[in-house]
Amino acid sequence: MNTNLSLKQIIAIGLMLFAMFFGAGNMIFPPFLGQDAGTSVWTAIFGFLITGVGLPLLGVIAIAKVGDLETLANRVHPVYAVIFTVVLFLVIGPLFAIPRTGTVAFEIGISPFLSEGSAPNGLGLLIFSIVYFGICAWLSMNPTKLVDTIGKLLTPALLAVLALFVIKSFITPMGEPKAPVGPYADGPFFKGFIEGYLTMDAIASLVFGGMVIASIKGLGVTSKKSISKLCIKAALIAVAGLGLVYLSLAYIGSTSPDAIGLHENGGSLLSAAANHLFGSFGAIVLGLAILFACLTTAIGLISSCAQYFNKLMPKVSYKSFVLIFSLFSAVIANAGLTQLISFSVPVLVFIYPLAIVLILLSFAHNLFNGYSLVYICALIPTGLIGLVDGLNAAGLNISAVTDVLSVLPFFSQGIGWLVPAIVGAIVGYCIALAAGESKKTVPTSN
Repeated sequence: MNTNLSLKQIIAIGLMLFAMFFGAGNMIFPPFLGQDAGTSVWTAIFGFLITGVGLPLLGVIAIAKVGDLETLANRVHPVYAVIFTVVLFLVIGPLFAIPRTGTVAFEIGISPFLSEGSAPNGLGLLIFSIVYFGICAWLSMNPTKLVDTIGKLLTPALLAVLALFVIKSFITPMGEPKAPVGPYADGPFFKGFIEGYLTMDAIASLVFGGMVIASIKGLGVTSKKSISKLCIKAALIAVAGLGLVYLSLAYIGSTSPDAIGLHENGGSLLSAAANHLFGSFGAIVLGLAILFACLTTAIGLISSCAQYFNKLMPKVSYKSFVLIFSLFSAVIANAGLTQLISFSVPVLVFIYPLAIVLILLSFAHNLFNGYSLVYICALIPTGLIGLVDGLNAAGLNISAVTDVLSVLPFFSQGIGWLVPAIVGAIVGYCIALAAGESKKTVPTSN
């Protein structure tokens, strides 16, 4: 029985996971945060790292312990498991995350080299999205070897390119950070915490964790305990890389306004910074690196979604789902990067707290005997408050509701669900004890 892997194999899996995570949101949000946070950039990025690095790590560990997302969500209820898993796959799939890889690749890799008259949501983006998602569909038909190869070869090269940009920005600074603007002026930590949602990595970790387990099993490891440990080691490598990238890009964004002005999204900001630091050659190199990084993430997401929905609806083939999701993503991508981000924020504000609570409760599963009522009573207030926050983020006038909920701790900072979730878990545990609920039979480790 094989119970271990070599250090080289573990690093390769860690880089593969990093490559899966490292796509659109990982590049565009930290520099944009840095631009707006200004002198408060390090406080803001600390909050960002909690949701953008810490939670993805916990998500992979949670999946390593149980095996897959649906098994984890089944601890709440079988119906909830299906609904939550479907919604999550759609969010990190064709609705937002997959199209975003295309728009970011276009924004950074193609748009800077088009004529002034080429709008991001115009003919250029249309042609690019057709070609880009056509390639994604073709490569997603058999993605395993490609993702593994890119994880080994492209990721170190991409990190090297980013390192050059950071070193250059230190040697020849673009400018000094400005005063923070908007929510960063009053609560940079909490604003950064919420901005970490936009990477979608915490919810993606619930999917990618299963892919890491499959990769480890494919290398001959059969011991459940060993698989779990190796999965955690690979996750630590991946999130360490993410953390370094986030810190570096936030610094670049915070020092950029003097040299390149203010930008409406992180894609155009990063492209302008690359051009300023290294000229057109730097913009070309960065653009190519980001193009392949986004392509890798898109392939991983398309194949994951297609595999899940093929399992859910076996009559529709895996390849058919690949084509459906690729085509749908190409259509959605033509909304443009800025618009796509604005559409995704309300949905993420709603679903992210549910994922956070589910992940955190999984680590306390044995402490409350796996009672499903603990999960249910914690997730109900989390979902309701998250829904209010989502509607509020969408710009709907629900002041009557928000005025009532404003008494909750941290509500104005966007995490008003935290205390009700804790109270709900305690209430659920007490009810379960009083009612004599039997211990859940869901396994606690893979």
